[in-house]
Amino acid sequence: MQKGKGRTSRIRRRKLCRSSEPRGVNESHKSEFIELRKWLKARKFQDSNLAPACFPGTGRGLMSQTSLQEGQMIISLPESCLLTTDTVIQSYLGAYITKWKPPPSPLLALCTFLVSEKHAGDRSLWKPYLEILPKAYTCPVCLELEVVNLLPKSLKAKAEEQRAHVQEFFASSRDFFSSLQPLFVEAVDSIFSYSALLWAWCTVNTRAVYLRPRQRECLSAEPDTCALAPYLDLLNHSPHVQVKAAFNEETHSYEIRTTSRWRKHEEVFICYGPHDNQRLFLEYGFVSVHNPHACVYVSREILVKYLPSRDKQMDKKISILKDHGYIENLTFGWDGPSWRLLTALKLLCLEAEKFTCWKKVLLGEVISDTNEKTSLDIAQKICYYFIEETNAMLQKVSHMKDEKEALINQLTLVEALWMEELKILRASAETLHSLQTAFT
Repeated sequence: MQKGKGRTSRIRRRKLCRSSEPRGVNESHKSEFIELRKWLKARKFQDSNLAPACFPGTGRGLMSQTSLQEGQMIISLPESCLLTTDTVIQSYLGAYITKWKPPPSPLLALCTFLVSEKHAGDRSLWKPYLEILPKAYTCPVCLELEVVNLLPKSLKAKAEEQRAHVQEFFASSRDFFSSLQPLFVEAVDSIFSYSALLWAWCTVNTRAVYLRPRQRECLSAEPDTCALAPYLDLLNHSPHVQVKAAFNEETHSYEIRTTSRWRKHEEVFICYGPHDNQRLFLEYGFVSVHNPHACVYVSREILVKYLPSRDKQMDKKISILKDHGYIENLTFGWDGPSWRLLTALKLLCLEAEKFTCWKKVLLGEVISDTNEKTSLDIAQKICYYFIEETNAMLQKVSHMKDEKEALINQLTLVEALWMEELKILRASAETLHSLQTAFT
């Protein structure tokens, strides 16, 4: 037997590998978590599986206290611990919500309660939970405009829509906030400010779990599906894990079961869904490194950038792609250009005499070697264009980090997004090079 090839050697290597993994620092001793556990215990929740900890790379999360097996319940949070619209309606805000016309949305009810309880400070029954919530968020709606301008174009457009949506939400809610003046000594405008509502909106948007839709007469018809889940919402996201999460009507608890195994003292993750990094950034304010769902989007403008302008059938080709849903969600991924992107390019690259074959292209049939090679060449040009653009944006971010120290955290997040996109584009470029060698 060769040296280093035996069972003992393999075990030693595995132990060495595990010991080199970044370990979290248990934070159970911190006062805010001591108070939270007392608060949860009073609401019939106790947990021996998990402990709050701070991890390199992901920050605050939950650490396994013992080995967790596949299919095991990792957390079961009683309904009494959940913050829902029922919580709000049964509170001092209930009478004001019930009489307000038109009925407030479920989101407005939750946000109003969060702002009001945060303002109450030590008097709030929810103080132990509020104390562990982030003081600020990193969703694009919270970023400085000069930082938003450094985002990829498709994400920037969505970020601007998000900001406009929250601003309209605030403007349309101010009359309702005014109706709450009898509850406060201070002027409601100073309590329910834009920044306060933005914090509450981000809290719900980034941390809420899904409940089965309910309908309340005193609330608008918008889906009432959100609940805040104290302690459970410390679980961070990983695209590499799967869990089963839902509210159990029999036990009246929100339960999460793992489909993975976790060693003692590892960080335990859940999965928010198969989201790419732009979606994660937009909705949750973070970027997932080595995200298998990450991709780089190709807009219509870039799609046709390297096609011959003299193609008289171009407008018709674009129209066909639109009609069949091939003008959006065209991407580069870790495995190269997506099937949708290559299909769109193959149709756009059809020679005049082959144009009648466009249906076969959409069905995935090969029309000719010339068409295959031309579409790969165009894909490669687009890929190289994106690599050049990404490197330029990374330089801009780097320069701004040197000049705007106050924005360093926001800029570091944007830099991480561009770095992940650059990795994807380089991987795609290699794939395209390999595909092209078949035609040389």
